[in-house]
Amino acid sequence: MEQIQATPFSPEQEQTPEPSTPLFKPPKKKRKWKKILIAVVVVLALLFFLVIRPMMGAGQQIVAGLYLTGTAQMADMTVTVDSTGTIQPIDSYNVSGLVTGDVLEAPFEEGDWVEKGDLLYRIDPGSSETALEQAQLALRQAQLAYDSTLSGLTPKSSFSGVVQKLHVQLGSQVSPGTPIADITDTSVMSLTLPFLSTDTASIQPGQRASVTISGTLETLEGTVESVASADQVGNGGSLIRQVKIQVVNPGAITEGTQATARIGSAACAAAGSFQAKSSQTVTATGSGEVVSLQVSEGSRVSSGDVLVTLGGSSADTTLENAALSLEQAQLSLTNAADALENYTITAPISGTVIEKNFKAGDTIDSNQLSAAGGTLAVLYDMSTLTFEMLVDEQDINKIQVGQSVTITADAVEGKTFTGTVDKVNINGSTANGQTNYPITVVLDEAGELKPGMNVSANVIVEQAGVVLCVPVDAVDRGTGRPVVTVAPPEALDEAGNVADPSKLEQREVTLGRNDDDNIEILDGLTEGEVVVWINQASNPLAAMMGM
Repeated sequence: MEQIQATPFSPEQEQTPEPSTPLFKPPKKKRKWKKILIAVVVVLALLFFLVIRPMMGAGQQIVAGLYLTGTAQMADMTVTVDSTGTIQPIDSYNVSGLVTGDVLEAPFEEGDWVEKGDLLYRIDPGSSETALEQAQLALRQAQLAYDSTLSGLTPKSSFSGVVQKLHVQLGSQVSPGTPIADITDTSVMSLTLPFLSTDTASIQPGQRASVTISGTLETLEGTVESVASADQVGNGGSLIRQVKIQVVNPGAITEGTQATARIGSAACAAAGSFQAKSSQTVTATGSGEVVSLQVSEGSRVSSGDVLVTLGGSSADTTLENAALSLEQAQLSLTNAADALENYTITAPISGTVIEKNFKAGDTIDSNQLSAAGGTLAVLYDMSTLTFEMLVDEQDINKIQVGQSVTITADAVEGKTFTGTVDKVNINGSTANGQTNYPITVVLDEAGELKPGMNVSANVIVEQAGVVLCVPVDAVDRGTGRPVVTVAPPEALDEAGNVADPSKLEQREVTLGRNDDDNIEILDGLTEGEVVVWINQASNPLAAMMGM
Protein backbone atom coordinates (compact mmCIF):
# COMPACT_ATOMS: atom_id res chain seq x y z
CA MET A 1 0.00 0.00 0.00
CA GLU A 2 1.32 3.30 -0.96
CA GLN A 3 2.10 5.50 2.09
CA ILE A 4 2.03 9.37 2.13
CA GLN A 5 4.78 11.15 4.11
CA ALA A 6 4.08 14.76 5.34
CA THR A 7 6.82 17.17 6.51
CA PRO A 8 5.75 19.94 9.06
CA PHE A 9 6.44 23.67 8.23
CA SER A 10 8.85 26.00 10.48
CA PRO A 11 9.79 29.81 10.44
CA GLU A 12 13.58 29.13 10.43
CA GLN A 13 13.28 27.58 7.00
CA GLU A 14 11.69 30.73 5.56
CA GLN A 15 13.93 32.40 2.84
CA THR A 16 13.55 35.37 0.53
CA PRO A 17 12.89 34.11 -2.94
CA GLU A 18 14.95 35.25 -5.83
CA PRO A 19 13.19 37.70 -8.03
CA SER A 20 13.14 35.24 -10.96
CA THR A 21 11.34 32.47 -8.93
CA PRO A 22 7.87 32.86 -7.47
CA LEU A 23 7.73 32.32 -3.74
CA PHE A 24 5.44 29.60 -2.18
CA LYS A 25 2.93 31.11 0.08
CA PRO A 26 1.48 28.71 2.71
CA PRO A 27 -2.01 29.18 3.91
CA LYS A 28 -2.43 31.79 6.35
CA LYS A 29 -4.26 29.45 8.73
CA LYS A 30 -1.50 26.91 9.68
CA ARG A 31 -3.59 24.91 12.21
CA LYS A 32 -6.28 23.96 9.61
CA TRP A 33 -3.69 22.22 7.36
CA LYS A 34 -2.33 20.11 10.21
CA LYS A 35 -5.81 18.90 11.09
CA ILE A 36 -6.49 17.74 7.53
CA LEU A 37 -3.23 15.80 7.40
CA ILE A 38 -3.92 14.07 10.70
CA ALA A 39 -7.42 13.10 9.53
CA VAL A 40 -6.04 11.47 6.36
CA VAL A 41 -3.56 9.42 8.38
CA VAL A 42 -6.29 8.29 10.78
CA VAL A 43 -8.58 7.25 7.87
CA LEU A 44 -5.80 5.28 6.23
CA ALA A 45 -5.02 3.54 9.53
CA LEU A 46 -8.63 2.67 10.06
CA LEU A 47 -8.87 1.32 6.48
CA PHE A 48 -5.85 -0.93 7.11
CA PHE A 49 -7.03 -2.34 10.43
CA LEU A 50 -10.72 -2.65 9.58
CA VAL A 51 -10.59 -3.83 5.94
CA ILE A 52 -7.22 -4.82 4.55
CA ARG A 53 -5.85 -6.74 7.56
CA PRO A 54 -9.03 -8.87 8.03
CA MET A 55 -8.93 -9.64 4.32
CA MET A 56 -5.37 -10.88 4.71
CA GLY A 57 -6.46 -13.24 7.57
CA ALA A 58 -9.45 -14.45 5.59
CA GLY A 59 -7.15 -15.34 2.73
CA GLN A 60 -5.10 -17.54 5.00
CA GLN A 61 -8.29 -19.23 6.24
CA ILE A 62 -9.44 -19.83 2.63
CA VAL A 63 -6.11 -21.47 1.82
CA ALA A 64 -6.34 -23.68 4.89
CA GLY A 65 -9.93 -24.66 4.06
CA LEU A 66 -8.91 -25.90 0.61
CA TYR A 67 -7.26 -28.96 2.16
CA LEU A 68 -7.97 -31.85 4.51
CA THR A 69 -5.05 -33.36 6.40
CA GLY A 70 -4.14 -36.79 7.69
CA THR A 71 -1.14 -38.52 9.20
CA ALA A 72 0.63 -41.66 8.03
CA GLN A 73 0.29 -43.90 11.07
CA MET A 74 0.38 -47.51 12.15
CA ALA A 75 -3.14 -48.99 12.55
CA ASP A 76 -4.84 -52.37 12.82
CA MET A 77 -6.52 -52.91 9.44
CA THR A 78 -9.38 -55.31 8.70
CA VAL A 79 -10.24 -55.70 5.01
CA THR A 80 -13.98 -56.10 4.48
CA VAL A 81 -16.51 -56.25 1.67
CA ASP A 82 -19.74 -54.43 2.48
CA SER A 83 -23.31 -54.81 1.26
CA THR A 84 -26.89 -55.06 2.48
CA GLY A 85 -29.59 -57.71 2.64
CA THR A 86 -32.94 -58.74 4.09
CA ILE A 87 -33.29 -61.34 6.84
CA GLN A 88 -35.06 -64.56 5.81
CA PRO A 89 -35.70 -67.88 7.59
CA ILE A 90 -33.46 -70.77 6.57
CA ASP A 91 -36.53 -72.44 5.10
CA SER A 92 -40.12 -71.39 4.48
CA TYR A 93 -43.14 -72.93 2.83
CA ASN A 94 -46.54 -71.74 1.69
CA VAL A 95 -48.89 -74.68 2.20
CA SER A 96 -51.20 -74.58 -0.82
CA GLY A 97 -54.62 -76.12 -1.27
CA LEU A 98 -55.19 -78.45 -4.23
CA VAL A 99 -58.70 -79.60 -3.34
CA THR A 100 -61.92 -78.15 -2.02
CA GLY A 101 -64.31 -79.42 0.61
CA ASP A 102 -65.19 -79.27 4.30
CA VAL A 103 -62.29 -79.02 6.76
CA LEU A 104 -62.64 -81.98 9.12
CA GLU A 105 -59.47 -81.32 11.16
CA ALA A 106 -56.98 -78.48 11.55
CA PRO A 107 -55.15 -79.30 14.81
CA PHE A 108 -52.69 -76.37 14.94
CA GLU A 109 -52.63 -72.63 15.63
CA GLU A 110 -50.51 -69.67 14.61
CA GLY A 111 -47.28 -69.62 16.57
CA ASP A 112 -47.22 -73.40 17.02
CA TRP A 113 -44.12 -75.37 16.16
CA VAL A 114 -44.90 -78.32 13.88
CA GLU A 115 -42.67 -81.18 12.80
CA LYS A 116 -42.35 -82.30 9.22
CA GLY A 117 -45.16 -84.74 8.47
CA ASP A 118 -47.50 -83.46 11.21
CA LEU A 119 -51.16 -83.20 10.21
CA LEU A 120 -52.22 -79.70 9.24
CA TYR A 121 -55.59 -80.22 7.50
CA ARG A 122 -57.86 -83.16 6.85
CA ILE A 123 -60.50 -82.36 4.23
CA ASP A 124 -63.59 -84.43 3.45
CA PRO A 125 -62.52 -86.61 0.45
CA GLY A 126 -66.05 -87.14 -0.87
CA SER A 127 -66.03 -89.63 -3.76
CA SER A 128 -62.24 -89.90 -3.88
CA GLU A 129 -62.25 -92.93 -1.56
CA THR A 130 -64.66 -94.80 -3.87
CA ALA A 131 -62.52 -93.89 -6.87
CA LEU A 132 -59.49 -95.38 -5.12
CA GLU A 133 -61.30 -98.66 -4.40
CA GLN A 134 -62.42 -98.91 -8.02
CA ALA A 135 -58.87 -98.30 -9.20
CA GLN A 136 -57.61 -101.05 -6.88
CA LEU A 137 -60.13 -103.54 -8.33
CA ALA A 138 -59.24 -102.54 -11.88
CA LEU A 139 -55.56 -103.12 -11.14
CA ARG A 140 -56.25 -106.59 -9.75
CA GLN A 141 -58.24 -107.49 -12.85
CA ALA A 142 -55.53 -106.19 -15.16
CA GLN A 143 -52.88 -108.12 -13.21
CA LEU A 144 -54.88 -111.33 -13.48
CA ALA A 145 -55.39 -110.81 -17.21
CA TYR A 146 -51.68 -110.20 -17.76
CA ASP A 147 -50.65 -113.20 -15.65
CA SER A 148 -53.14 -115.40 -17.49
CA THR A 149 -51.90 -114.21 -20.89
CA LEU A 150 -48.28 -114.74 -19.90
CA SER A 151 -49.03 -118.19 -18.44
CA GLY A 152 -50.97 -119.14 -21.56
CA LEU A 153 -47.83 -118.69 -23.65
CA THR A 154 -45.99 -121.30 -21.54
CA PRO A 155 -48.27 -124.33 -20.87
CA LYS A 156 -47.09 -126.24 -17.77
CA SER A 157 -47.58 -129.60 -16.11
CA SER A 158 -49.70 -129.48 -12.97
CA PHE A 159 -48.08 -132.59 -11.39
CA SER A 160 -45.06 -134.84 -11.69
CA GLY A 161 -45.24 -137.63 -14.24
CA VAL A 162 -44.22 -138.89 -17.64
CA VAL A 163 -45.16 -137.39 -20.99
CA GLN A 164 -47.10 -140.14 -22.66
CA LYS A 165 -47.97 -138.23 -25.82
CA LEU A 166 -47.02 -134.82 -27.31
CA HIS A 167 -49.79 -133.44 -29.51
CA VAL A 168 -47.86 -130.48 -31.05
CA GLN A 169 -44.61 -129.81 -32.81
CA LEU A 170 -42.50 -126.76 -33.73
CA GLY A 171 -44.51 -124.33 -35.83
CA SER A 172 -47.90 -125.67 -34.75
CA GLN A 173 -50.58 -123.01 -34.37
CA VAL A 174 -52.62 -123.47 -31.22
CA SER A 175 -55.58 -121.73 -29.67
CA PRO A 176 -57.29 -122.03 -26.28
CA GLY A 177 -58.32 -125.70 -25.76
CA THR A 178 -55.79 -127.25 -28.17
CA PRO A 179 -54.23 -130.42 -26.60
CA ILE A 180 -50.53 -130.01 -25.87
CA ALA A 181 -49.46 -133.21 -24.09
CA ASP A 182 -50.73 -136.24 -22.12
CA ILE A 183 -48.97 -136.71 -18.80
CA THR A 184 -49.36 -139.73 -16.54
CA ASP A 185 -48.03 -140.24 -13.01
CA THR A 186 -47.13 -143.96 -12.76
CA SER A 187 -45.00 -143.66 -9.64
CA VAL A 188 -48.05 -144.68 -7.63
CA MET A 189 -50.58 -147.06 -9.19
CA SER A 190 -54.19 -147.42 -8.26
CA LEU A 191 -55.90 -150.84 -8.09
CA THR A 192 -59.69 -151.06 -7.66
CA LEU A 193 -60.93 -154.53 -6.58
CA PRO A 194 -64.37 -155.99 -5.58
CA PHE A 195 -64.75 -157.34 -2.03
CA LEU A 196 -67.77 -159.05 -0.57
CA SER A 197 -69.95 -156.50 1.12
CA THR A 198 -69.85 -158.46 4.36
CA ASP A 199 -66.03 -158.37 4.36
CA THR A 200 -65.79 -154.62 3.74
CA ALA A 201 -67.38 -153.94 7.13
CA SER A 202 -63.96 -154.54 8.69
CA ILE A 203 -61.93 -152.71 6.02
CA GLN A 204 -60.88 -149.09 6.71
CA PRO A 205 -58.93 -146.49 4.66
CA GLY A 206 -55.23 -146.62 5.48
CA GLN A 207 -55.29 -150.34 6.22
CA ARG A 208 -52.52 -152.46 4.75
CA ALA A 209 -53.21 -154.69 1.79
CA SER A 210 -51.22 -157.54 0.27
CA VAL A 211 -51.27 -157.26 -3.53
CA THR A 212 -50.31 -160.19 -5.80
CA ILE A 213 -49.33 -159.54 -9.42
CA SER A 214 -51.10 -161.95 -11.73
CA GLY A 215 -48.76 -164.05 -13.83
CA THR A 216 -45.59 -163.34 -11.79
CA LEU A 217 -47.29 -163.88 -8.43
CA GLU A 218 -45.07 -161.10 -7.07
CA THR A 219 -46.45 -159.74 -3.84
CA LEU A 220 -46.46 -155.98 -3.13
CA GLU A 221 -47.63 -154.00 -0.17
CA GLY A 222 -50.46 -151.56 -0.71
CA THR A 223 -52.63 -149.17 1.28
CA VAL A 224 -56.40 -148.92 1.28
CA GLU A 225 -57.29 -145.55 -0.18
CA SER A 226 -61.09 -145.78 -0.03
CA VAL A 227 -64.07 -148.14 0.39
CA ALA A 228 -67.24 -147.64 -1.66
CA SER A 229 -70.27 -146.74 0.37
CA ALA A 230 -72.78 -148.58 -1.82
CA ASP A 231 -73.20 -152.22 -2.68
CA GLN A 232 -73.06 -153.61 -6.17
CA VAL A 233 -74.17 -156.97 -7.56
CA GLY A 234 -71.20 -159.09 -8.52
CA ASN A 235 -70.80 -162.25 -10.50
CA GLY A 236 -73.18 -164.99 -9.26
CA GLY A 237 -75.46 -162.37 -7.71
CA SER A 238 -73.33 -161.70 -4.63
CA LEU A 239 -73.19 -158.23 -3.12
CA ILE A 240 -69.85 -156.50 -3.42
CA ARG A 241 -68.20 -153.14 -2.70
CA GLN A 242 -65.29 -151.62 -4.58
CA VAL A 243 -62.08 -151.05 -2.58
CA LYS A 244 -59.37 -148.77 -4.02
CA ILE A 245 -55.78 -149.66 -3.11
CA GLN A 246 -52.62 -147.60 -3.75
CA VAL A 247 -49.37 -149.37 -4.61
CA VAL A 248 -45.97 -147.79 -5.02
CA ASN A 249 -44.77 -148.78 -8.46
CA PRO A 250 -41.44 -150.58 -8.27
CA GLY A 251 -41.06 -149.78 -11.97
CA ALA A 252 -42.50 -152.78 -13.69
CA ILE A 253 -46.19 -152.10 -13.23
CA THR A 254 -47.97 -150.58 -16.19
CA GLU A 255 -51.51 -149.63 -16.80
CA GLY A 256 -53.55 -152.82 -17.47
CA THR A 257 -51.41 -155.09 -15.32
CA GLN A 258 -53.70 -157.54 -13.46
CA ALA A 259 -53.54 -158.19 -9.71
CA THR A 260 -55.49 -159.50 -6.70
CA ALA A 261 -55.34 -158.44 -3.07
CA ARG A 262 -56.01 -159.60 0.46
CA ILE A 263 -56.87 -157.22 3.30
CA GLY A 264 -56.54 -158.94 6.62
CA SER A 265 -58.43 -162.23 6.29
CA ALA A 266 -60.62 -160.95 3.48
CA ALA A 267 -59.75 -161.72 -0.12
CA CYS A 268 -61.02 -159.89 -3.19
CA ALA A 269 -63.81 -161.48 -5.18
CA ALA A 270 -62.05 -160.95 -8.54
CA ALA A 271 -58.86 -159.55 -10.06
CA GLY A 272 -58.53 -156.00 -11.31
CA SER A 273 -56.23 -153.84 -13.51
CA PHE A 274 -53.74 -151.19 -12.34
CA GLN A 275 -54.37 -147.59 -13.39
CA ALA A 276 -52.09 -144.61 -13.08
CA LYS A 277 -52.99 -142.63 -10.00
CA SER A 278 -52.86 -139.29 -11.90
CA SER A 279 -53.12 -138.45 -15.57
CA GLN A 280 -53.73 -135.20 -17.43
CA THR A 281 -54.07 -133.85 -20.92
CA VAL A 282 -52.54 -130.36 -20.85
CA THR A 283 -54.37 -127.97 -23.18
CA ALA A 284 -53.47 -124.49 -24.39
CA THR A 285 -55.07 -121.46 -22.67
CA GLY A 286 -53.64 -118.95 -25.12
CA SER A 287 -53.06 -118.55 -28.82
CA GLY A 288 -49.82 -118.57 -30.75
CA GLU A 289 -47.21 -120.51 -32.60
CA VAL A 290 -45.13 -123.21 -30.92
CA VAL A 291 -41.67 -121.63 -31.00
CA SER A 292 -39.90 -124.12 -28.70
CA LEU A 293 -40.42 -127.58 -27.16
CA GLN A 294 -39.15 -128.18 -23.65
CA VAL A 295 -40.17 -131.90 -23.46
CA SER A 296 -40.62 -134.98 -25.67
CA GLU A 297 -42.65 -138.16 -25.31
CA GLY A 298 -41.27 -140.20 -22.42
CA SER A 299 -39.85 -137.14 -20.63
CA ARG A 300 -40.34 -137.05 -16.89
CA VAL A 301 -41.64 -133.71 -15.69
CA SER A 302 -42.31 -132.12 -12.35
CA SER A 303 -45.20 -129.94 -11.33
CA GLY A 304 -44.83 -126.47 -12.89
CA ASP A 305 -42.42 -127.50 -15.64
CA VAL A 306 -42.96 -125.70 -18.98
CA LEU A 307 -43.87 -128.06 -21.79
CA VAL A 308 -43.76 -125.74 -24.81
CA THR A 309 -43.44 -122.01 -25.52
CA LEU A 310 -45.85 -120.07 -27.71
CA GLY A 311 -44.83 -116.93 -29.58
CA GLY A 312 -45.22 -115.20 -32.88
CA SER A 313 -46.67 -111.79 -33.74
CA SER A 314 -50.17 -112.64 -32.54
CA ALA A 315 -48.94 -113.84 -29.15
CA ASP A 316 -46.59 -110.85 -28.78
CA THR A 317 -49.43 -108.43 -29.55
CA THR A 318 -51.74 -110.10 -27.06
CA LEU A 319 -49.10 -109.96 -24.34
CA GLU A 320 -48.21 -106.33 -25.10
CA ASN A 321 -51.89 -105.30 -24.89
CA ALA A 322 -52.20 -107.06 -21.55
CA ALA A 323 -49.04 -105.27 -20.31
CA LEU A 324 -50.38 -101.89 -21.44
CA SER A 325 -53.68 -102.53 -19.70
CA LEU A 326 -51.80 -103.41 -16.52
CA GLU A 327 -49.66 -100.28 -16.75
CA GLN A 328 -52.73 -98.11 -17.30
CA ALA A 329 -54.41 -99.66 -14.28
CA GLN A 330 -51.31 -98.97 -12.17
CA LEU A 331 -51.27 -95.31 -13.28
CA SER A 332 -54.97 -94.97 -12.54
CA LEU A 333 -54.42 -96.36 -9.05
CA THR A 334 -51.49 -93.99 -8.46
CA ASN A 335 -53.58 -91.01 -9.58
CA ALA A 336 -56.47 -92.08 -7.39
CA ALA A 337 -54.15 -92.51 -4.40
CA ASP A 338 -52.52 -89.13 -5.02
CA ALA A 339 -55.93 -87.49 -5.34
CA LEU A 340 -56.97 -88.97 -2.01
CA GLU A 341 -53.71 -87.90 -0.37
CA ASN A 342 -54.46 -84.32 -1.38
CA TYR A 343 -57.26 -84.33 1.18
CA THR A 344 -54.74 -85.03 3.96
CA ILE A 345 -52.30 -82.11 4.20
CA THR A 346 -49.18 -82.48 6.32
CA ALA A 347 -46.34 -80.11 7.19
CA PRO A 348 -43.71 -80.19 4.41
CA ILE A 349 -41.03 -78.81 6.76
CA SER A 350 -40.47 -78.43 10.48
CA GLY A 351 -41.12 -74.86 11.54
CA THR A 352 -43.33 -72.24 13.17
CA VAL A 353 -46.84 -71.56 11.88
CA ILE A 354 -46.80 -67.93 10.73
CA GLU A 355 -50.22 -67.90 9.12
CA LYS A 356 -53.35 -70.09 9.34
CA ASN A 357 -56.13 -69.25 6.90
CA PHE A 358 -58.72 -71.99 7.58
CA LYS A 359 -60.01 -73.85 10.64
CA ALA A 360 -62.03 -77.00 11.30
CA GLY A 361 -65.60 -76.55 10.12
CA ASP A 362 -64.73 -74.16 7.30
CA THR A 363 -65.66 -75.04 3.75
CA ILE A 364 -62.85 -74.45 1.30
CA ASP A 365 -64.00 -73.46 -2.18
CA SER A 366 -62.24 -71.89 -5.14
CA ASN A 367 -63.25 -68.34 -4.16
CA GLN A 368 -61.93 -68.66 -0.62
CA LEU A 369 -58.72 -70.23 -1.85
CA SER A 370 -58.26 -67.38 -4.31
CA ALA A 371 -58.88 -64.82 -1.57
CA ALA A 372 -56.16 -66.49 0.53
CA GLY A 373 -53.78 -66.50 -2.42
CA GLY A 374 -54.14 -70.26 -2.69
CA THR A 375 -52.43 -70.61 0.70
CA LEU A 376 -53.81 -72.63 3.59
CA ALA A 377 -50.92 -71.89 5.95
CA VAL A 378 -47.38 -70.45 6.01
CA LEU A 379 -44.50 -72.13 7.85
CA TYR A 380 -41.12 -70.60 8.74
CA ASP A 381 -38.14 -72.57 9.98
CA MET A 382 -36.58 -69.83 12.08
CA SER A 383 -34.15 -72.13 13.85
CA THR A 384 -31.59 -70.42 11.61
CA LEU A 385 -31.85 -67.04 9.91
CA THR A 386 -30.07 -66.10 6.72
CA PHE A 387 -29.89 -63.35 4.13
CA GLU A 388 -28.56 -62.78 0.65
CA MET A 389 -26.28 -59.87 -0.24
CA LEU A 390 -24.93 -58.70 -3.60
CA VAL A 391 -21.18 -58.36 -4.05
CA ASP A 392 -19.54 -56.27 -6.78
CA GLU A 393 -17.60 -58.12 -9.48
CA GLN A 394 -14.37 -56.44 -8.31
CA ASP A 395 -14.77 -57.99 -4.84
CA ILE A 396 -16.37 -61.39 -5.50
CA ASN A 397 -13.02 -63.21 -5.79
CA LYS A 398 -12.25 -62.13 -2.23
CA ILE A 399 -15.30 -63.96 -0.87
CA GLN A 400 -15.03 -67.55 0.33
CA VAL A 401 -17.37 -69.90 2.15
CA GLY A 402 -16.70 -69.84 5.88
CA GLN A 403 -15.61 -66.20 6.17
CA SER A 404 -16.90 -64.27 9.17
CA VAL A 405 -19.48 -61.50 8.75
CA THR A 406 -20.42 -58.64 11.07
CA ILE A 407 -24.03 -57.49 10.82
CA THR A 408 -25.98 -54.44 11.99
CA ALA A 409 -29.63 -53.45 11.60
CA ASP A 410 -31.33 -50.08 11.95
CA ALA A 411 -34.23 -51.88 13.62
CA VAL A 412 -31.93 -53.14 16.40
CA GLU A 413 -29.84 -50.13 17.35
CA GLY A 414 -26.56 -50.48 19.19
CA LYS A 415 -26.11 -54.20 18.59
CA THR A 416 -23.79 -56.09 16.28
CA PHE A 417 -24.47 -59.64 15.15
CA THR A 418 -22.19 -62.21 13.56
CA GLY A 419 -22.60 -64.69 10.75
CA THR A 420 -20.76 -66.88 8.26
CA VAL A 421 -20.65 -66.96 4.46
CA ASP A 422 -22.59 -70.11 3.58
CA LYS A 423 -22.76 -69.97 -0.21
CA VAL A 424 -21.12 -68.03 -3.05
CA ASN A 425 -23.25 -67.99 -6.18
CA ILE A 426 -21.37 -67.39 -9.45
CA ASN A 427 -24.60 -66.74 -11.36
CA GLY A 428 -24.32 -62.96 -11.41
CA SER A 429 -26.71 -60.32 -12.70
CA THR A 430 -25.59 -57.39 -14.85
CA ALA A 431 -27.14 -53.92 -14.85
CA ASN A 432 -25.74 -50.67 -16.25
CA GLY A 433 -22.49 -52.39 -17.18
CA GLN A 434 -21.84 -53.68 -13.66
CA THR A 435 -22.18 -57.29 -12.49
CA ASN A 436 -23.12 -58.29 -8.95
CA TYR A 437 -22.99 -61.79 -7.48
CA PRO A 438 -25.28 -63.04 -4.69
CA ILE A 439 -23.78 -64.65 -1.61
CA THR A 440 -25.68 -66.23 1.27
CA VAL A 441 -24.87 -65.49 4.91
CA VAL A 442 -26.09 -67.59 7.86
CA LEU A 443 -26.43 -65.83 11.22
CA ASP A 444 -24.72 -67.41 14.20
CA GLU A 445 -27.47 -66.21 16.54
CA ALA A 446 -30.63 -64.38 15.52
CA GLY A 447 -31.13 -62.44 18.74
CA GLU A 448 -33.69 -59.70 18.12
CA LEU A 449 -33.47 -59.95 14.34
CA LYS A 450 -36.68 -60.97 12.61
CA PRO A 451 -37.47 -62.10 9.04
CA GLY A 452 -37.95 -59.08 6.80
CA MET A 453 -35.53 -56.78 8.66
CA ASN A 454 -32.94 -54.97 6.52
CA VAL A 455 -29.32 -55.38 7.58
CA SER A 456 -25.89 -54.05 6.65
CA ALA A 457 -23.12 -56.62 6.49
CA ASN A 458 -19.32 -56.56 6.41
CA VAL A 459 -17.61 -59.70 5.18
CA ILE A 460 -14.19 -59.94 6.81
CA VAL A 461 -11.98 -61.07 3.94
CA GLU A 462 -8.61 -60.44 5.61
CA GLN A 463 -7.10 -59.40 8.95
CA ALA A 464 -4.14 -57.34 7.72
CA GLY A 465 -2.75 -56.63 11.20
CA VAL A 466 -0.93 -53.43 12.17
CA VAL A 467 0.26 -51.63 9.02
CA LEU A 468 1.27 -48.13 7.93
CA CYS A 469 -1.76 -46.47 6.36
CA VAL A 470 -3.30 -43.15 5.33
CA PRO A 471 -6.88 -42.15 4.55
CA VAL A 472 -8.13 -43.59 1.27
CA ASP A 473 -9.07 -40.10 0.02
CA ALA A 474 -5.45 -38.95 0.34
CA VAL A 475 -4.33 -41.15 -2.58
CA ASP A 476 -4.58 -39.81 -6.12
CA ARG A 477 -4.72 -42.68 -8.64
CA GLY A 478 -5.62 -40.61 -11.68
CA THR A 479 -2.03 -39.98 -12.77
CA GLY A 480 -1.02 -43.58 -13.41
CA ARG A 481 1.06 -44.56 -10.43
CA PRO A 482 -0.55 -43.69 -7.05
CA VAL A 483 0.52 -40.33 -5.65
CA VAL A 484 0.00 -38.57 -2.30
CA THR A 485 0.53 -34.92 -1.43
CA VAL A 486 2.91 -34.52 1.52
CA ALA A 487 2.92 -31.39 3.72
CA PRO A 488 6.32 -30.76 5.35
CA PRO A 489 6.28 -28.76 8.63
CA GLU A 490 7.08 -25.48 6.88
CA ALA A 491 3.87 -25.78 4.81
CA LEU A 492 1.68 -25.88 7.94
CA ASP A 493 0.65 -23.34 10.52
CA GLU A 494 0.66 -23.85 14.27
CA ALA A 495 -2.81 -25.48 14.11
CA GLY A 496 -1.62 -28.02 11.54
CA ASN A 497 -3.50 -26.44 8.64
CA VAL A 498 -1.99 -25.75 5.23
CA ALA A 499 -0.58 -22.22 5.29
CA ASP A 500 1.76 -22.26 2.29
CA PRO A 501 0.59 -24.49 -0.61
CA SER A 502 3.77 -23.74 -2.55
CA LYS A 503 5.71 -25.94 -0.12
CA LEU A 504 3.50 -29.04 -0.69
CA GLU A 505 5.19 -31.90 -2.53
CA GLN A 506 3.91 -34.81 -4.64
CA ARG A 507 5.23 -38.28 -3.80
CA GLU A 508 4.69 -41.63 -5.47
CA VAL A 509 3.71 -44.48 -3.13
CA THR A 510 3.23 -48.24 -3.31
CA LEU A 511 -0.19 -49.35 -2.08
CA GLY A 512 -1.30 -52.49 -0.26
CA ARG A 513 -4.66 -53.49 1.13
CA ASN A 514 -7.44 -51.16 2.12
CA ASP A 515 -10.70 -51.00 4.04
CA ASP A 516 -13.46 -48.42 3.73
CA ASP A 517 -11.45 -45.62 5.36
CA ASN A 518 -7.72 -46.36 5.18
CA ILE A 519 -5.25 -47.79 2.69
CA GLU A 520 -1.95 -49.52 3.40
CA ILE A 521 1.28 -47.79 2.30
CA LEU A 522 4.03 -50.27 1.46
CA ASP A 523 6.60 -47.73 0.26
CA GLY A 524 6.96 -43.96 -0.17
CA LEU A 525 5.94 -42.66 3.28
CA THR A 526 7.14 -42.94 6.83
CA GLU A 527 5.11 -42.92 10.00
CA GLY A 528 4.16 -39.44 11.17
CA GLU A 529 4.33 -37.67 7.82
CA VAL A 530 1.34 -35.43 7.07
CA VAL A 531 -0.60 -35.94 3.86
CA VAL A 532 -3.18 -33.52 2.48
CA TRP A 533 -5.88 -33.64 -0.16
CA ILE A 534 -8.40 -31.26 -1.67
CA ASN A 535 -11.56 -30.74 0.38
CA GLN A 536 -14.04 -31.28 -2.45
CA ALA A 537 -17.18 -31.36 -0.33
CA SER A 538 -16.86 -28.20 1.76
CA ASN A 539 -14.80 -25.80 -0.34
CA PRO A 540 -16.76 -23.91 -3.01
CA LEU A 541 -13.56 -22.28 -4.32
CA ALA A 542 -12.09 -25.74 -5.04
CA ALA A 543 -15.26 -26.71 -6.81
CA MET A 544 -15.15 -23.56 -8.95
CA MET A 545 -11.49 -24.11 -9.75
CA GLY A 546 -12.14 -27.77 -10.66
CA MET A 547 -9.71 -28.93 -7.98
